[in-house]
Amino acid sequence: MNKYHKILDKILAKGKVQENKKGNITYLLNEQLQLKPADLLEIFEGHGIARNKLKTELDLFQSGERLTERYREAGISWWDYCGPILVNSYPTYFEQLPDLIRKINREKRNSKNYVLFLGRNDTESNQQPCLSLIQFQADQGKLVVSAYQRSSDANLGLPADIYHLYLISRQIELPLRSITLFLGNVHIYENNLESTVTLLEGDSVKFNLNVN
Repeated sequence: MNKYHKILDKILAKGKVQENKKGNITYLLNEQLQLKPADLLEIFEGHGIARNKLKTELDLFQSGERLTERYREAGISWWDYCGPILVNSYPTYFEQLPDLIRKINREKRNSKNYVLFLGRNDTESNQQPCLSLIQFQADQGKLVVSAYQRSSDANLGLPADIYHLYLISRQIELPLRSITLFLGNVHIYENNLESTVTLLEGDSVKFNLNVN
């Protein structure tokens, strides 16, 4: 069982139940998931991830594309519920990422923490980013990535965020040591519980998107 599947298994075994406006969830608080390159390979080989769509999505984020129609044209339909425009969502913050990556590649300073903050509390938003902070550190010639997620849908959002962080790390000119995610609230929606059990038993499943 890879480290991602272990998180799913732990939620099922030890999670608490909470009412949520999108549907009840089984959740854990303040979990940590540290992934080295071998762990990432194991996850990507053992868990179905829409790699091409997620790569395209990240490219659109970094270009600052806010029109949901452009995502739909690329085969990405999971933003349709937000309406025609993504307001103060991922593109608003990820469009700063290319400049930050260029700065990291130029400096590669061990003494400096390079940080991308996502989301503000005082702005209108139709989808506040669940991924709240990404930190990049150069340590003895290797890249250490740390990310904080305020809220993580363990079935749909978490594997996508893991893959996005991996793709981002590939843009930095340092060998990757690890990606660590700090998960403030990681959860499985009630209508995906049975499918999660099926997944961990080794069968293919399709999870349901939970939106307002």
